[in-house]
Amino acid sequence: MEVLITYDVSTETAAGRRRLQRVAKRCEAYGQRVQKSVFECTLSDKDMERLRRDVKKEIKESEDSLRIYRLMEPRDRYVEVIGKDVPHDMHKPLVI
Repeated sequence: MEVLITYDVSTETAAGRRRLQRVAKRCEAYGQRVQKSVFECTLSDKDMERLRRDVKKEIKESEDSLRIYRLMEPRDRYVEVIGKDVPHDMHKPLVI
C-alpha cells in the first residue's frame, strides 16, 4: 500500500527537538522524504504495523501528532504536484 506520513512534533524544548530528529529517522527508514515533515512510503501490512510501533515509541502523544494517509492508486492519477517535484519511483529500490 502507498501511504503519506505527516508529522508535527513540538520543538519548544530540547527534548522535543530530539524527538523530531528521531521521528524523522524512523520515517526515513520506511520511505522517501518529499517535504520536511512529509514522507511517501510503499509498505506491506507488516511494515505498516512496524512503522506504527516504531513511531509510537518516539512521539509524545500529548504534544505531537503523526498522521498516516493511504494514497489511492494509481498514484499519478490522484497526486498533483505544483512547483518543484522530487522525482522518484516508489516501486524501485531506493539507493542511498
